[in-house]
Parts: sequence; C-alpha cells; structure tokens
Amino acid sequence: MSAPAPRTFAEFFAGIGLVRLGLERADWEVLFANDIDAAKHRQYEAHFGADEAFALGDVHQLDAATIPDVTLATASFPCTDLSLAGGRKGLKGAQSSAFWGFFDILKRLGGRRPPLVLLENVPGLLNSHGGADFAAVLTALNELGYRVDPVMLDAKWFTPQSRLRLFVIAKAVDDDETIAPELLTPSPLRPPSLVDFIQRHPEIIWSCASLPAPPTASPQKLADILEKLADDDPAWWSDERAEYLLNQMSPRHRADADAMIARRRWTYGAVFRRVRRAADGEKRSMAEMRTDGLAGCLRTPKGGSGRQILFKAGYGRYAVRLLTPRECARLMGAGEFTISGSNNDALFGFGDAVCSSVLTWIGENYLNRLAAECISPRQLELFCR
Repeated sequence: MSAPAPRTFAEFFAGIGLVRLGLERADWEVLFANDIDAAKHRQYEAHFGADEAFALGDVHQLDAATIPDVTLATASFPCTDLSLAGGRKGLKGAQSSAFWGFFDILKRLGGRRPPLVLLENVPGLLNSHGGADFAAVLTALNELGYRVDPVMLDAKWFTPQSRLRLFVIAKAVDDDETIAPELLTPSPLRPPSLVDFIQRHPEIIWSCASLPAPPTASPQKLADILEKLADDDPAWWSDERAEYLLNQMSPRHRADADAMIARRRWTYGAVFRRVRRAADGEKRSMAEMRTDGLAGCLRTPKGGSGRQILFKAGYGRYAVRLLTPRECARLMGAGEFTISGSNNDALFGFGDAVCSSVLTWIGENYLNRLAAECISPRQLELFCR
C-alpha cells in the first residue's frame, strides 16, 4: 500500500525564511529550520512567530536525531567563497564549506533521509575551481543515492530584480519525465554553460526533468514596487550628496541620467557603486546605473557597501536615495514580509536570501509532482498502520 508523500520539508541555512515563504505558497509545510545567524533568526521569528522547530546554531553541530521525517530538505548554503567577492576559495572556504555540514546531516539520517533535496547557490558554483566544486557536490549527493538535476532560474522572470541562481533538485525516487543528458539542448532553465557541464560529466548520475517554460519577464517594473515617499522625507539624499553620485557616473551612464532628467515624466534607475579602473589606470568608485526597469541583484551591505541606490529623475530634476527594506522585500517576492530590526539587519537579510517567487515556481512545477510520486519507508510504515 502506498500514498503520496506529504509536502513536508526541513530548511537548512534558513536565513530570514524566504525559502519557507515560497514553498508554503506551493502548499508545503516546514517541520524543521536551522540557521547560525541570530539576527536573521530574530527576523524569521518576527514574521513566522516563535517556533521550537527552529534550531539556532552551526549546522556542523546539529544532532540528526532531532530532525523529523520530511519529504524534502532544502539548503541555501553560504555563497561567499563561491563568488569573486569571497576570493573564490570554493567549498574549502570558511563559509561555503558549510555544505559539508549539511551533507553530513543527510548521511547521518540514514534510512530517514528525505527522498528529495533542493540546493541553491550562486551561478559561480558551476565553475568554481574549474567546475571541480560543483562536481564534488553532485557526486556527494550521488553517493547518498540521489540522482541530480541542476537548473538556473532568474528572479527577473517573477519580480523586477536581476538575480540568477543555480538550483539542484536531487531525488532518490523514480522520475519518468526525464531527458537523457546527451539529448539536452540549451534553454532558459539550462543555459549552454550548464548543458555543457552536464554532457562533460557522464560519471555523474543525472535525472534531468522535462519542465515547462518559466515566465519570460516579471509583470512588474522597478517603478511598480517603489514606496511613495514625500519629497521632504529624510530618506532622500541632500543635493550635494546626490550631485556627487551623478558625478561618479561614467560618460555613458551620465548620458542616460541626463536624458532621464530632461523627460517630462518621472523615470527611475537602479545604481550600484563599483570600483573600476579608469582610463588613466587608477581605480575609482564608479556609479553604474541600469534603466531597463529592473533592480540589480540585491546584496548584503557589508561594511557599508552593496546598498542599492534609487535614481529618480524628470522635469529637469533628480533625486537620490537608498532602496528601502520594504522595496527590497518586494523585489524578493516577499512584499508582505514583516520588517523588523534595524534597516541594516533587514537589508542584510533580504540581500542574503532566495527570491520566494522562484521557490514557489519550483514547488508548483517540479517538487509537487515529485512528492506525489515518492514516499519514504518511514512514511509508508506510518501510513499503513
């Protein structure tokens, strides 16, 4: 006798809980959560309420016996060492090596291991150390009996934020809706670099599903998610500070800004400061603006950097301010999220999270189908009583 597995999950590296938020919209229920960051935990509780199922602490120190039986385990393990900003230390770096703590938990769960696993990280994982780190992650999952399916999704298909992320769906269940690796062709979900990786690694046990096409673009633009702040709101920068930002722009970006200022309507751009090498060879902080209706990828504002700036212009004028926590929440598909703590805490929490709308799409278009086809031995035993 069998029955569909319940849509239950344990979330590791939970952060402020946007994986939970996205999967709950796809009718999944969280039974366990873990993160090491106390500030993020406070934000998690401010939205979801205090929950004994949340284990605050290092993933390496978790007791596998305290983790309940679930159908799915999710892990958005730290990306710092997989990015340029983190020096590309890879899975041996102090933070991204936390993946091995999660792997050890799966290993120690033994027969209670969830039939489904979902990993999330930056696209840099694909080519970290020439692809060796990604291959190590996938091979480790294979060793535990999982077949793997990597896909890439961009938040800009759901919200007005450019945020490409790499996901791995690992399954210890049969999945009939798969494509042989040699027959894969590039698509939005599996771009050429990912297809090339899959086809160059026949030693990895793949299970690449045939999936529906994701949306092509968010129904909203940057202007649609902005809070309407009064002209005298203290969030707006002083004229001197705004002018300084304008003068930090390269000729190309300055031309875009001047065109916006000259229009007889308000238009908006999203600005990041980046250190670039100027024409004279010197490194300088430059203001780079995108005007395609999207925000850039939200970041964690470490050391005062990484904060995204709003440039509003029209009618011969311009104004400048930082994006607010509420606007960041909307860019992450979490407009209803309870904002708590300091602005810096909120910006850090959202910048280090997963776009919840992407998780909802994965849940509805992939995980729900798999959950209907799998059941763990422990779940089957309970169902048959």
